[in-house]
Amino acid sequence: MASSTSSVNLPPEYTPMDDKGEFMNPVMLEYFRQKLLAWRSELLRESSETIKNSLQGEQLQKPDLTDRASAETDHALELRTRDRERKLVKKINQALERVEEGEYGYCEETGEPISVARLDARPVATLSLEAQERHERKEKVHRDE
Repeated sequence: MASSTSSVNLPPEYTPMDDKGEFMNPVMLEYFRQKLLAWRSELLRESSETIKNSLQGEQLQKPDLTDRASAETDHALELRTRDRERKLVKKINQALERVEEGEYGYCEETGEPISVARLDARPVATLSLEAQERHERKEKVHRDE
């Protein structure tokens, strides 16, 4: 079921929680598409600023050992943050693909709709709250073994 949401006009001040129409109707899909695009744009902007700033020469080779250790710790933290953001951008891209394919908003495990409140809070969610909780319980059991 393919969807073309780019021709839909999003009403000003629209919130999907107030939408009493069909689940994942074209307006709701467009809302989430725009939300995902804005989030991805922000992450990419922050990432390019980080790269630009680190290339402008915050040196890790400081004469003082404490300063050097602090700079290396900051640099490692920044790299971990950027790696998490890179993975998040990948999830955003996958969610945008689901929007275009008309599959966005449905649980990958059960096929049931994911609550609009959950999607608004976590637009890259692929599991309903119930399926996510089952998944986390199963992970906890395996971790505890």
